[in-house]
Amino acid sequence: MNLTAEQIQSNWNEFMGNIDTYISSPRKEKLIEFYEKYQERIILMPASHKKEYHSAFPGGYVDHVNRVVRGALSMSGLWEGFGCDMSTFTTEELVFSAINHDLGKMGSETEESYISQDDKWRREKLGEDYKFNTKVPFASVPDRGLFMLQSHGITYTFNEMVAIQTHDGLYDDANKKYLMTFMPEQKPRTSLPFILHQADMMAARIEFEIEWLPKFKGSVDASKTNYILSVNNKEVSKTTSKTKALGSIKSAGLKNMLDNL
Repeated sequence: MNLTAEQIQSNWNEFMGNIDTYISSPRKEKLIEFYEKYQERIILMPASHKKEYHSAFPGGYVDHVNRVVRGALSMSGLWEGFGCDMSTFTTEELVFSAINHDLGKMGSETEESYISQDDKWRREKLGEDYKFNTKVPFASVPDRGLFMLQSHGITYTFNEMVAIQTHDGLYDDANKKYLMTFMPEQKPRTSLPFILHQADMMAARIEFEIEWLPKFKGSVDASKTNYILSVNNKEVSKTTSKTKALGSIKSAGLKNMLDNL
């Protein structure tokens, strides 16, 4: 997927607008200051390094985060309709978690996580437009994101910490300690982590469909066309062979019988 300059700017306006709308002071001002500081990097960041993953294109990160915010707000309404106890978290906690769930992908204060792939073979054969920046010390995406927030004086609630930490659900084994517990007192006291995970998973799936399903459909259509052409060619070949065969038969009765096959 390729975003235009106008789409990238529009996405950024929506991104900053969500902070202004849903986050209360004084966190609002600190978040705005933080994101304005790193605007040039974040506005063009991909959400992943490989085409087969989601939103691996310039502006993909903000595009993905905005979709997760919209999905989380919509998903919370669905959960409420099914009887979820909505008193266990606030809308601000929901949106704050969604906005910052993948913040760790930005890298460190001085280095980006994803940089342009300079290996032509990996770009062409593996679809890697980006590669990991080895100058950035390893940390999981949630851990780095939470570190970046606290290192800039941006506080977060316990609910927000757990939601950001577990937003990948059971795709990350590290989340089993939160999500695969069997004692009631050890289970999350709020549905916020589950709502955020579902919104994130839905956003990634939609991004996959936008990017890949048209390509698959094109491949299927091409396969159908090739199959039809192949069948037609066989029918033509079969008819030609049959005509030649009938031409060599002298018996009128036998020729009539074979002609009706």
